[in-house]
Amino acid sequence: MERYLLEEALNNAHNGVIVIDKETQITYCNDAACKLLGISRDDTINKKIKEVVPRTEMDQVVKDGMPRLNRQVELENRVIISNRTPLKKNGEIVGAVAVFQDITELREAIQELTITKDLLDKLETSLEHLSEGIIMVDKNGYITNITDSYCDFLKIDKNHVIGKHVTEVIKNTRMHKVLETGKAEIGDIQKINGKDVIVMRIPIKSDNKIIGAVGQVMFQDVSELARLASKLNVVEKKLEYYQQEYKKWQKSKYNINHIIGNSSEIKKLKSMINKVAQYPSTVLIRGESGTGKELIAHAIHEAGPRSESALVRVNCAAIPKELLEAELFGYEEGSFTGAKKKGKPGKFELAEGGTIFLDEIGDMPQEMQVKLLRVLQEKEVDRVGGTEIISINTRVIASTNRDLEAMLEQGSFRYDLFYRLNVVTLRLPPLREMRDDILEISSYILNQLNEELGTEIKSISGQVKELFMNYPWPGNVRELRNVLERAVNVMEGPEIELKDLPLYLQEFSISQEEHKKEQVVYSLLTKELETAEKKVISKALKISGNNKREAAKLLNIHRATLYRKIQKYGIQA
Repeated sequence: MERYLLEEALNNAHNGVIVIDKETQITYCNDAACKLLGISRDDTINKKIKEVVPRTEMDQVVKDGMPRLNRQVELENRVIISNRTPLKKNGEIVGAVAVFQDITELREAIQELTITKDLLDKLETSLEHLSEGIIMVDKNGYITNITDSYCDFLKIDKNHVIGKHVTEVIKNTRMHKVLETGKAEIGDIQKINGKDVIVMRIPIKSDNKIIGAVGQVMFQDVSELARLASKLNVVEKKLEYYQQEYKKWQKSKYNINHIIGNSSEIKKLKSMINKVAQYPSTVLIRGESGTGKELIAHAIHEAGPRSESALVRVNCAAIPKELLEAELFGYEEGSFTGAKKKGKPGKFELAEGGTIFLDEIGDMPQEMQVKLLRVLQEKEVDRVGGTEIISINTRVIASTNRDLEAMLEQGSFRYDLFYRLNVVTLRLPPLREMRDDILEISSYILNQLNEELGTEIKSISGQVKELFMNYPWPGNVRELRNVLERAVNVMEGPEIELKDLPLYLQEFSISQEEHKKEQVVYSLLTKELETAEKKVISKALKISGNNKREAAKLLNIHRATLYRKIQKYGIQA
């Protein structure tokens, strides 16, 4: 009966208990031990302790008879504290017993308490070094802390006021009233020691219950507020200046005068820009890469009634699709990881009253195409993570170098968005179709480079001009500018020569020269052949007595061919 009661007591104990004999076989293991070790009792009895608990020291206790007390052992995610003691009978070691307890939660609680104490120590240290007058009270109005600077201001000893009721220390205080009402009082004027000061009093709550309050002297003299107001006035003026500068930065950099050329294509393009600029309709600019689509967007904005408002540019191909929605439509606070604390307006909002230029619209992801279509139709946006609908008054100009018709067939661009964008379309001709304007554009770019680089290059050689007129310019105006900028950086003479151009253009020039030579040789051979042919036909006509049938037989050609050649060479028959 006594053994039964002992086993029941051990089985119901909170601590784990394991007993082994002198052969290190397990003879007893209570329920708490089985639970902590994650094993069943049937898997333990009569097994070697090392088979069940490989990292145990119980076998060493049996061997040397030395106890191992207060040893910490980590089992997976648990921390165990264990006492291993030898069992003796008549002075001889007959086994060992281990008593152990899970202290994981206890250790975590101690760590949390340590961290909390450290934070409180740091808070108190910080308060001691603050220049502001701060006082803290508990829920009953008794002072728990006060800064040294506030004590100096009140002319009191800190050690004498901690634990006293706030009304005993500050005669006309309202801290106890804030505890009663639970409402903050900010910006109140209070007379302390004969001075008018500005204070704030804020209740401290936990689980919606008031547990204390904090008070702060914001200005120890109202005259300080006047000085602050003066400083704020200066700051406001600076802010106004920077806002004006920001607006200037957002304005268009180009206008219609930056479109160079006098060809019929350029004149027609300028006329269309002046017309479409006057209305808020959506414009789609199409053209190869490097033709100057952004320049046209700037020119449209600048020529219209929205020129004083912002022109906001968005490259749809450069922004990751995960961020494009937030960039275009904005987001609210906490809408995603990394979102700014107060949220952020989108590009459509920033372009309010002005123009948004959606460059590379053909690269916009399909899921964004649906959302953009809604904005264009409804003239309103809703921020990511927001609930409020924001109406907008923004003109949309889009551009692309993609074949949208092919994308429509492939299903990668939406028909409804295409028709919504395609209200007015401006097609920019590639540079190879504006041969008459190439030299004028080159001269304009050269003047720009002179201003940017501080150079004085005025001309290009005749050989280079000829090359520019014949080269197909797959990169259009962008390529022309890059070629000229490269030449300005490497040239040595007074004008740009062929040797100053990239190697691929020099090779193109050589191939053109070789082609010209081939054309000259071909021309000379053709003339020689025609002279010889004329002599042979004349001789055949003379032999046949001007009988054209006989002459054709002699020449072995058809009579109709003979008549055609007689007429070609003006032979008198």
